[in-house]
Amino acid sequence: MKICAITMVYRDYWAISQWYAHYSRHLKPEHLYIVAHGHDEMIGKLCPGANVITVPRDDLAGFDRVRGQLLNGLQDGLGALFDWVIRTDADELICIDPMKFPSFEALFEAHKRASALFALGINLAEVDGDRELIAGDDVLKHRSHAVFSGHYSKAWAVRRGTHMARHGVEVPSDRLDKASLTLPKGIYLVHLKYASTQALAEANAHRKQVASGCERGLPGKLWLEADQDAQNFYSRLATLPDAPWMKARLKAYRAITRSPVRDAKLKVLRAKSIKFGLRTTLPDWFKES
Repeated sequence: MKICAITMVYRDYWAISQWYAHYSRHLKPEHLYIVAHGHDEMIGKLCPGANVITVPRDDLAGFDRVRGQLLNGLQDGLGALFDWVIRTDADELICIDPMKFPSFEALFEAHKRASALFALGINLAEVDGDRELIAGDDVLKHRSHAVFSGHYSKAWAVRRGTHMARHGVEVPSDRLDKASLTLPKGIYLVHLKYASTQALAEANAHRKQVASGCERGLPGKLWLEADQDAQNFYSRLATLPDAPWMKARLKAYRAITRSPVRDAKLKVLRAKSIKFGLRTTLPDWFKES
């Protein structure tokens, strides 16, 4: 079983360090591919064993569309060499419950007939009392407060020929109604955006800079008002009632798998962007994942 992982990044040094450390523990470092959106020698220094591919940053028009097309093309090429391609953003870590599957290899072996896998999304958060993270800290060992997320219950691994779009996968119109959203139990996509307020402030500065550009097709309000989005998230999190992990997980899993979105216009299968009203604490096994 040959597996690789790919992501794309621009100056989000804390997140890419977490991404590299996490996936290099599970895969060979030389099986990691990082697309640097603009020349940046720091990426190679932070991820010394990975393959860094530099692409131009002189024109940001059609930002998400162009990046999606680029990554779909690269994953198709990698699919000729690897059985599965893991593709996440730089601030997303796939964590596997060891009681369900001991490794990525075991997970993929158990789903040979699938063309894509989804994961149950989790927003990991820094809360009052958490210490500030320093370089080299494993975020999963120092953060445990979380809330499940439909928006981040994304497709994250594909076989060759399956393209990702809008957090889901593209499916031909004649197969969309019967397409299965394969989300194995025990598989989680941990989104790190809110796990470090210091890193978030730095990343938001770049987001606002991109969104305020003059090109057409740039990211919209969420990036332009990135600081307000962060404030809204932390304010809402503080009001949520706490629930045991098993209760929150079961509620989220049932809601996400019950009725996926089948977007006939875009020909995309994805999870519903559900906001869950419970806060929970990650079990200890995440610290070693």
